[in-house]
Amino acid sequence: MSDNQQFRPACVSELSQACCPVGAAEAEVISERLYGARGSATRFETEKDDTFLLDCGHQGKFVLKIAHPSERLEELDFQVALMRHIEQRAPDLPIPRAHRDVDGADLPIVTTSAGERRAVRLVTFLPGTPLDRTTSTSPQRERIGEILAKLRHSMADFSHPADDRALAWDVTHLLALSNLLSFIPEGRKQAWTIRALERFAEIKPSLDLCRRQVLHNDFNTSNLVVDHATPQFLTGVIDFGDAVRTAIAVDVSTALMNQMPKTIGYGNRRDLFDEPRDVLRGYLRHAELTDEELRLIPFLSMARLAARALLTCWRAEIFPDNSRYILRNTEAGWAHLEWFHSTSTAQISDLLTR
Repeated sequence: MSDNQQFRPACVSELSQACCPVGAAEAEVISERLYGARGSATRFETEKDDTFLLDCGHQGKFVLKIAHPSERLEELDFQVALMRHIEQRAPDLPIPRAHRDVDGADLPIVTTSAGERRAVRLVTFLPGTPLDRTTSTSPQRERIGEILAKLRHSMADFSHPADDRALAWDVTHLLALSNLLSFIPEGRKQAWTIRALERFAEIKPSLDLCRRQVLHNDFNTSNLVVDHATPQFLTGVIDFGDAVRTAIAVDVSTALMNQMPKTIGYGNRRDLFDEPRDVLRGYLRHAELTDEELRLIPFLSMARLAARALLTCWRAEIFPDNSRYILRNTEAGWAHLEWFHSTSTAQISDLLTR
């Protein structure tokens, strides 16, 4: 059986399943009944789950997550267990804390007003500004790299029966997404995406030999909460929904890709890794990477761009009402893919190793 046949039913198909949204009023009822947390709910924009900021006044603020019906309980349990493991191994890391319900359950099940059975989680709210809404300096980006490295170390000895799940956003499986190419606009954008797939196929055998462990796998700027007024700058790492056992190089490449500039001035920019190198510099203070991993990371950043293009263009067509949120980073990614397309393979290999 090919990689595509094994992979697609397990992870891509679930991204196409619709559900009936839970409203804020119903979320407030659920939170009070399950957790005794009485407050005002405000919806967050999300890819799949119904997620709310729950303001409980003097009790504090929380995040209520009502999982998509397609989410498997064992995978949600993996996420909760991972957060608890990190809390034990590295209590200073700024990650949310998971709460049990009044009966002591990690993942209570509710039947919504639409008749859907859905798992619920309540986690602490981490105050600050998502990094995608503000700027960062070179030392602040180095701080981001340091936290990524420490997070890697805290997860090094973690395992769970669901940690090797097939995940669409794990670029290890990029080639399994090639049948989504028809959703990419024809012309240059499709050509850039095809070239990225071809280059990934060339380095895939080397990637398969790389070190692996459970990792966050989604260190993007919307999942990093910051505060310019604090010395630590990075005050929160949120959303462990894409955590998975994958290559260490994949985790780093995702973090670096998400530090690429949203706009490219070709006249004065030699490459896209000027800002990402700050993250890498901080990372290498606390965690090592092999020469081979450093060689592969730029290609894996390119692969993540291709995965984002394929998945978001496809899902935007399936869910047009949520297309603005789904495609919020896709437009900038086209310029990044074009840059990779215009850069030779040898130059890409040399981006982080020189």
